Amino acid sequence: MEPSPTSINSPNPLLSKVLGYLKLTKFRLGSLVVFSAVITYLTVAEEIISLQLLALSLGGFLITSAANGFNQIIEKDLDKLMERTRLRPMPTGVLSSAEAFVFCTVCGICGTVLLWIYTNPLCGILGFVSIILYALVYTPLKRVTPLSVFVGAFPGALPTLIGAVAATQGFGEIKFFAILLFLIQFVWQFPHFWALAWFNSDDYAKADFYLLPSNGGKDQASQFQILIYSVFLLITSIFPFVFHFVGLLSVSVCVVSGLALLMQAYNFYRLPTDANAKKLFLITLVYLPVVQLALMTKS
Repeated sequence: MEPSPTSINSPNPLLSKVLGYLKLTKFRLGSLVVFSAVITYLTVAEEIISLQLLALSLGGFLITSAANGFNQIIEKDLDKLMERTRLRPMPTGVLSSAEAFVFCTVCGICGTVLLWIYTNPLCGILGFVSIILYALVYTPLKRVTPLSVFVGAFPGALPTLIGAVAATQGFGEIKFFAILLFLIQFVWQFPHFWALAWFNSDDYAKADFYLLPSNGGKDQASQFQILIYSVFLLITSIFPFVFHFVGLLSVSVCVVSGLALLMQAYNFYRLPTDANAKKLFLITLVYLPVVQLALMTKS
């Protein structure tokens, strides 16, 4: 479990460092990312190879840790300005930028090598690309344009693709089913992240982050786009059934889950309060693993 913000400042310097490095990885988020990759691997693999699965889990976590850590290094001065980030290890002085950089570099290299050697080279390449996209493209764009969320959705959905590619042989291969699974997680990120950005918009504004889809921020245009992308998500989740990769039970779960998310998105559109945005955010958190598990059964 990820340490609470106050638990990093322990009287024991060594424990403070350890907790600081753990906080740097965003452990809970990293675990969810690994879950997506593993579930996708199990969904598409014709034969489950234990060593591949272990390498995917550990390598995927290290890749995610590196991306999250580099993001915090770049934004360390901005993190001091926001309530939700001011107690991270670098704003509090628990870790220096040099310590964090070495840690993230080692995580990134080890994760890439693990994926390259024990799954396939394409998997390692995709893992490395996800770090670059997240840290060097998405992170600086957050203060420039709302399109940063679109850019960030690519590294955010790549774990699904990595999990699918890990199940292929040779150099690695991106199959059509893998693209459909990637697309679901890609579209899911818009209602998920925009709901989060809505109820954190005042905090994000302190760092000049532009994360809602409209330049006007918390306006009707942003509400409408959250609703529309929730519709897109429902449609996208049906594609694996349309192309005969899953059965009626799997698509039924996808449709019911998508309708539940869409209903809350509509409630939010009608009454755009922070409370309704938080409810939508929580529903998106439940939606993704439920749909991924349903697709894994292929029934």
